[in-house]
Amino acid sequence: MKILIVENEIYLSQSISTKLTEIGHICESAATVKDALKHDEFDAILLSTNVSGQDFYPIIEKYKNSIIILMVSYISNDTVTKPLQSGANDYILKPFMIEELARKLNHLQDYIVFKKENETYKSYIEHLLKKNSAHSITNKTKLPLLLKVSYQKIADAIVFEYAKTYNDSFSFVSLEDADALEQLKKIHDSELVYLIGYQNIKKSEKAKVLSLIQNRRVILSSTDLSESIEEMEVLEIKNEEGVFEKGDILSIENYVKYIITKYQSKFPDTELSKKLGISRKSLWEKRKKYGISKKK
Repeated sequence: MKILIVENEIYLSQSISTKLTEIGHICESAATVKDALKHDEFDAILLSTNVSGQDFYPIIEKYKNSIIILMVSYISNDTVTKPLQSGANDYILKPFMIEELARKLNHLQDYIVFKKENETYKSYIEHLLKKNSAHSITNKTKLPLLLKVSYQKIADAIVFEYAKTYNDSFSFVSLEDADALEQLKKIHDSELVYLIGYQNIKKSEKAKVLSLIQNRRVILSSTDLSESIEEMEVLEIKNEEGVFEKGDILSIENYVKYIITKYQSKFPDTELSKKLGISRKSLWEKRKKYGISKKK
Protein backbone atom coordinates (compact mmCIF):
# COMPACT_ATOMS: atom_id res chain seq x y z
CA MET A 1 0.00 0.00 0.00
CA LYS A 2 1.07 3.59 -0.60
CA ILE A 3 0.82 5.33 2.79
CA LEU A 4 1.10 8.97 3.89
CA ILE A 5 2.15 9.50 7.51
CA VAL A 6 1.04 12.86 8.89
CA GLU A 7 2.96 13.31 12.14
CA ASN A 8 4.96 16.26 13.51
CA GLU A 9 7.06 14.07 15.81
CA ILE A 10 9.79 13.33 13.27
CA TYR A 11 11.32 10.38 15.15
CA LEU A 12 7.95 8.66 15.49
CA SER A 13 7.13 9.31 11.83
CA GLN A 14 10.46 7.85 10.69
CA SER A 15 10.06 4.83 12.95
CA ILE A 16 6.59 4.04 11.58
CA SER A 17 7.79 4.57 8.00
CA THR A 18 10.80 2.26 8.45
CA LYS A 19 8.79 -0.57 9.97
CA LEU A 20 5.97 -0.37 7.40
CA THR A 21 8.52 -0.24 4.57
CA GLU A 22 10.13 -3.42 5.92
CA ILE A 23 6.84 -5.31 5.49
CA GLY A 24 6.30 -4.11 1.93
CA HIS A 25 4.51 -0.75 2.09
CA ILE A 26 5.59 2.49 0.40
CA CYS A 27 5.60 5.42 2.81
CA GLU A 28 5.86 9.20 2.60
CA SER A 29 5.75 11.64 5.49
CA ALA A 30 4.36 15.12 6.18
CA ALA A 31 4.96 17.13 9.35
CA THR A 32 2.21 19.71 8.75
CA VAL A 33 -1.29 19.82 7.32
CA LYS A 34 -0.04 22.14 4.56
CA ASP A 35 2.63 19.63 3.52
CA ALA A 36 0.11 16.75 3.64
CA LEU A 37 -2.27 18.54 1.26
CA LYS A 38 0.50 18.91 -1.35
CA HIS A 39 0.72 15.15 -1.92
CA ASP A 40 -1.09 13.02 -4.47
CA GLU A 41 -3.43 10.13 -3.83
CA PHE A 42 -2.63 7.44 -1.26
CA ASP A 43 -4.12 4.10 -0.34
CA ALA A 44 -3.98 5.04 3.34
CA ILE A 45 -3.39 8.04 5.58
CA LEU A 46 -1.97 7.71 9.10
CA LEU A 47 -3.10 10.96 10.66
CA SER A 48 -1.94 12.28 14.02
CA THR A 49 -4.71 14.30 15.65
CA ASN A 50 -2.11 16.43 17.41
CA VAL A 51 -0.33 18.02 14.46
CA SER A 52 0.87 21.17 16.28
CA GLY A 53 -2.71 22.10 17.05
CA GLN A 54 -3.52 22.49 13.35
CA ASP A 55 -6.92 21.85 11.76
CA PHE A 56 -6.53 18.40 10.24
CA TYR A 57 -10.07 18.11 8.81
CA PRO A 58 -8.98 19.29 5.32
CA ILE A 59 -6.83 16.14 5.18
CA ILE A 60 -9.83 13.93 5.92
CA GLU A 61 -11.80 15.74 3.23
CA LYS A 62 -9.08 15.54 0.56
CA TYR A 63 -8.29 11.88 1.16
CA LYS A 64 -11.86 10.74 1.82
CA ASN A 65 -11.44 7.90 -0.70
CA SER A 66 -8.39 6.58 1.16
CA ILE A 67 -8.18 4.54 4.35
CA ILE A 68 -7.71 7.03 7.19
CA ILE A 69 -6.42 5.82 10.57
CA LEU A 70 -6.17 8.36 13.37
CA MET A 71 -3.10 8.16 15.62
CA VAL A 72 -4.21 9.53 18.99
CA SER A 73 -2.58 10.08 22.39
CA TYR A 74 -5.93 9.99 24.20
CA ILE A 75 -9.57 9.36 23.30
CA SER A 76 -12.03 12.26 23.23
CA ASN A 77 -14.67 13.84 21.01
CA ASP A 78 -12.03 16.01 19.35
CA THR A 79 -9.44 13.28 18.76
CA VAL A 80 -11.69 10.37 17.83
CA THR A 81 -15.47 10.85 17.72
CA LYS A 82 -15.71 13.92 15.51
CA PRO A 83 -12.96 12.85 13.05
CA LEU A 84 -14.66 9.44 12.64
CA GLN A 85 -17.97 11.20 11.98
CA SER A 86 -16.20 13.32 9.36
CA GLY A 87 -14.93 10.32 7.41
CA ALA A 88 -11.93 8.75 9.15
CA ASN A 89 -12.12 4.94 9.26
CA ASP A 90 -10.48 3.94 12.53
CA TYR A 91 -8.05 5.01 15.24
CA ILE A 92 -5.09 3.59 17.13
CA LEU A 93 -3.88 4.72 20.55
CA LYS A 94 -0.25 5.77 20.99
CA PRO A 95 2.03 4.05 21.80
CA PHE A 96 1.14 1.13 19.57
CA MET A 97 2.71 -2.01 18.16
CA ILE A 98 3.40 -1.81 14.42
CA GLU A 99 1.78 -5.27 14.06
CA GLU A 100 -1.49 -3.85 15.38
CA LEU A 101 -1.30 -0.95 12.92
CA ALA A 102 -0.58 -3.35 10.04
CA ARG A 103 -3.54 -5.51 11.10
CA LYS A 104 -5.87 -2.51 11.01
CA LEU A 105 -4.58 -1.47 7.58
CA ASN A 106 -5.08 -4.96 6.15
CA HIS A 107 -8.51 -5.30 7.75
CA LEU A 108 -9.74 -1.98 6.36
CA GLN A 109 -8.30 -2.71 2.93
CA ASP A 110 -10.11 -6.08 2.84
CA TYR A 111 -13.31 -4.43 4.10
CA ILE A 112 -13.28 -1.83 1.31
CA VAL A 113 -12.64 -4.47 -1.36
CA PHE A 114 -15.37 -6.77 -0.02
CA LYS A 115 -17.81 -3.88 0.32
CA LYS A 116 -17.25 -2.82 -3.29
CA GLU A 117 -17.56 -6.40 -4.54
CA ASN A 118 -20.76 -6.87 -2.53
CA GLU A 119 -22.29 -3.69 -3.96
CA THR A 120 -21.36 -4.80 -7.48
CA TYR A 121 -22.86 -8.27 -7.04
CA LYS A 122 -26.04 -6.85 -5.47
CA SER A 123 -26.45 -4.37 -8.31
CA TYR A 124 -25.94 -7.09 -10.93
CA ILE A 125 -28.34 -9.52 -9.22
CA GLU A 126 -31.02 -6.83 -8.93
CA HIS A 127 -30.61 -6.11 -12.65
CA LEU A 128 -30.71 -9.82 -13.48
CA LEU A 129 -33.86 -10.51 -11.46
CA LYS A 130 -35.68 -7.21 -11.90
CA LYS A 131 -38.32 -8.44 -14.34
CA ASN A 132 -39.12 -11.46 -12.17
CA SER A 133 -39.87 -9.57 -8.94
CA ALA A 134 -43.65 -9.12 -9.27
CA HIS A 135 -44.32 -11.55 -6.42
CA SER A 136 -43.14 -11.34 -2.84
CA ILE A 137 -43.30 -12.83 0.63
CA THR A 138 -43.30 -11.00 3.97
CA ASN A 139 -41.82 -11.49 7.41
CA LYS A 140 -45.19 -12.89 8.42
CA THR A 141 -44.88 -15.76 5.94
CA LYS A 142 -44.55 -19.04 7.79
CA LEU A 143 -41.24 -20.83 7.27
CA PRO A 144 -40.15 -23.35 6.09
CA LEU A 145 -41.76 -22.46 2.77
CA LEU A 146 -41.94 -24.35 -0.51
CA LEU A 147 -41.80 -22.08 -3.55
CA LYS A 148 -43.16 -23.86 -6.62
CA VAL A 149 -42.24 -21.88 -9.70
CA SER A 150 -42.19 -22.52 -13.41
CA TYR A 151 -38.92 -20.66 -13.80
CA GLN A 152 -36.02 -20.61 -11.30
CA LYS A 153 -35.41 -16.88 -11.60
CA ILE A 154 -38.86 -16.20 -10.15
CA ALA A 155 -37.91 -17.93 -6.88
CA ASP A 156 -34.50 -16.22 -6.89
CA ALA A 157 -36.14 -12.81 -7.25
CA ILE A 158 -38.57 -13.48 -4.41
CA VAL A 159 -35.83 -14.54 -2.00
CA PHE A 160 -33.45 -11.69 -2.83
CA GLU A 161 -36.28 -9.16 -2.55
CA TYR A 162 -37.27 -10.63 0.83
CA ALA A 163 -33.67 -10.36 2.09
CA LYS A 164 -33.39 -6.78 0.84
CA THR A 165 -36.73 -5.66 2.29
CA TYR A 166 -36.09 -7.06 5.76
CA ASN A 167 -32.30 -6.62 5.78
CA ASP A 168 -31.94 -10.34 6.38
CA SER A 169 -28.90 -12.17 5.00
CA PHE A 170 -29.21 -15.79 3.96
CA SER A 171 -27.15 -18.88 3.20
CA PHE A 172 -27.53 -20.52 -0.21
CA VAL A 173 -27.29 -24.23 -0.95
CA SER A 174 -27.92 -26.06 -4.22
CA LEU A 175 -29.32 -29.50 -3.41
CA GLU A 176 -27.65 -30.79 -6.56
CA ASP A 177 -24.24 -30.36 -4.89
CA ALA A 178 -22.75 -33.65 -3.74
CA ASP A 179 -22.19 -32.26 -0.23
CA ALA A 180 -25.47 -30.31 0.00
CA LEU A 181 -26.64 -32.07 3.15
CA GLU A 182 -23.33 -31.44 4.89
CA GLN A 183 -23.53 -27.77 3.92
CA LEU A 184 -27.03 -27.59 5.36
CA LYS A 185 -26.00 -29.24 8.63
CA LYS A 186 -23.25 -26.64 9.16
CA ILE A 187 -25.66 -23.70 8.93
CA HIS A 188 -26.98 -22.49 12.29
CA ASP A 189 -30.67 -23.20 12.86
CA SER A 190 -31.46 -19.49 13.34
CA GLU A 191 -30.12 -18.49 9.90
CA LEU A 192 -32.28 -17.97 6.85
CA VAL A 193 -31.48 -20.61 4.22
CA TYR A 194 -32.37 -20.71 0.52
CA LEU A 195 -32.37 -24.15 -1.10
CA ILE A 196 -32.74 -24.79 -4.84
CA GLY A 197 -32.76 -27.90 -7.04
CA TYR A 198 -35.26 -29.87 -4.96
CA GLN A 199 -36.89 -31.18 -8.14
CA ASN A 200 -33.66 -32.87 -9.25
CA ILE A 201 -32.84 -35.03 -6.23
CA LYS A 202 -33.96 -38.56 -5.43
CA LYS A 203 -36.92 -39.30 -3.18
CA SER A 204 -34.62 -40.67 -0.47
CA GLU A 205 -32.56 -37.46 -0.53
CA LYS A 206 -35.72 -35.36 -0.32
CA ALA A 207 -36.69 -37.12 2.90
CA LYS A 208 -33.30 -36.27 4.41
CA VAL A 209 -33.62 -32.63 3.38
CA LEU A 210 -37.10 -32.32 4.87
CA SER A 211 -35.94 -33.82 8.16
CA LEU A 212 -33.16 -31.23 8.36
CA ILE A 213 -35.34 -28.18 7.69
CA GLN A 214 -38.21 -28.84 10.07
CA ASN A 215 -39.00 -25.73 12.13
CA ARG A 216 -36.16 -23.82 10.44
CA ARG A 217 -36.11 -20.56 8.50
CA VAL A 218 -35.83 -22.22 5.12
CA ILE A 219 -37.14 -21.27 1.68
CA LEU A 220 -37.13 -24.32 -0.58
CA SER A 221 -37.68 -23.88 -4.32
CA SER A 222 -38.77 -26.38 -6.95
CA THR A 223 -39.58 -26.00 -10.64
CA ASP A 224 -41.77 -29.09 -10.46
CA LEU A 225 -45.27 -27.65 -10.05
CA SER A 226 -46.64 -31.09 -9.16
CA GLU A 227 -44.44 -31.17 -6.05
CA SER A 228 -46.32 -31.62 -2.78
CA ILE A 229 -45.01 -31.56 0.78
CA GLU A 230 -47.30 -32.15 3.73
CA GLU A 231 -47.22 -29.81 6.71
CA MET A 232 -45.30 -27.10 4.85
CA GLU A 233 -46.46 -23.73 3.59
CA VAL A 234 -46.61 -23.69 -0.21
CA LEU A 235 -46.55 -20.76 -2.61
CA GLU A 236 -47.07 -21.64 -6.27
CA ILE A 237 -46.28 -19.11 -8.97
CA LYS A 238 -46.72 -19.85 -12.63
CA ASN A 239 -44.77 -17.78 -15.11
CA GLU A 240 -47.27 -16.30 -17.53
CA GLU A 241 -44.54 -16.16 -20.14
CA GLY A 242 -44.39 -19.95 -20.11
CA VAL A 243 -41.08 -21.81 -20.20
CA PHE A 244 -39.09 -18.86 -21.45
CA GLU A 245 -38.55 -15.57 -19.77
CA LYS A 246 -39.53 -12.63 -21.93
CA GLY A 247 -36.59 -11.54 -24.03
CA ASP A 248 -34.60 -14.75 -23.44
CA ILE A 249 -33.77 -17.50 -25.93
CA LEU A 250 -32.52 -20.77 -24.47
CA SER A 251 -29.65 -22.59 -26.11
CA ILE A 252 -30.48 -26.05 -27.45
CA GLU A 253 -28.55 -27.67 -24.58
CA ASN A 254 -30.37 -25.61 -21.95
CA TYR A 255 -33.70 -26.36 -23.62
CA VAL A 256 -33.03 -30.11 -23.57
CA LYS A 257 -31.86 -29.90 -19.96
CA TYR A 258 -35.01 -28.00 -19.00
CA ILE A 259 -37.34 -30.47 -20.72
CA ILE A 260 -35.66 -33.50 -19.13
CA THR A 261 -35.76 -31.93 -15.67
CA LYS A 262 -39.31 -30.69 -16.05
CA TYR A 263 -40.97 -33.73 -17.63
CA GLN A 264 -38.99 -36.82 -16.65
CA SER A 265 -41.43 -37.49 -13.80
CA LYS A 266 -44.42 -37.22 -16.14
CA PHE A 267 -43.30 -39.31 -19.11
CA PRO A 268 -41.46 -42.63 -19.35
CA ASP A 269 -38.02 -42.47 -20.99
CA THR A 270 -39.35 -44.00 -24.21
CA GLU A 271 -41.90 -41.24 -24.69
CA LEU A 272 -39.66 -38.43 -23.40
CA SER A 273 -36.81 -39.37 -25.75
CA LYS A 274 -39.30 -39.57 -28.63
CA LYS A 275 -40.61 -36.07 -27.88
CA LEU A 276 -37.05 -34.76 -27.85
CA GLY A 277 -36.23 -36.60 -31.08
CA ILE A 278 -33.37 -38.58 -29.53
CA SER A 279 -32.73 -42.20 -28.56
CA ARG A 280 -33.10 -43.58 -25.03
CA LYS A 281 -29.35 -44.08 -24.94
CA SER A 282 -28.82 -40.43 -25.88
CA LEU A 283 -31.29 -39.40 -23.17
CA TRP A 284 -29.28 -41.38 -20.60
CA GLU A 285 -26.04 -39.77 -21.84
CA LYS A 286 -27.55 -36.28 -21.55
CA ARG A 287 -28.68 -36.97 -17.99
CA LYS A 288 -25.13 -37.97 -17.15
CA LYS A 289 -23.67 -34.95 -18.95
CA TYR A 290 -25.98 -32.45 -17.24
CA GLY A 291 -25.84 -34.15 -13.84
CA ILE A 292 -29.59 -34.79 -13.76
CA SER A 293 -30.77 -37.45 -11.33
CA LYS A 294 -33.68 -39.56 -12.55
CA LYS A 295 -36.58 -39.55 -10.14
CA LYS A 296 -37.71 -42.86 -8.71
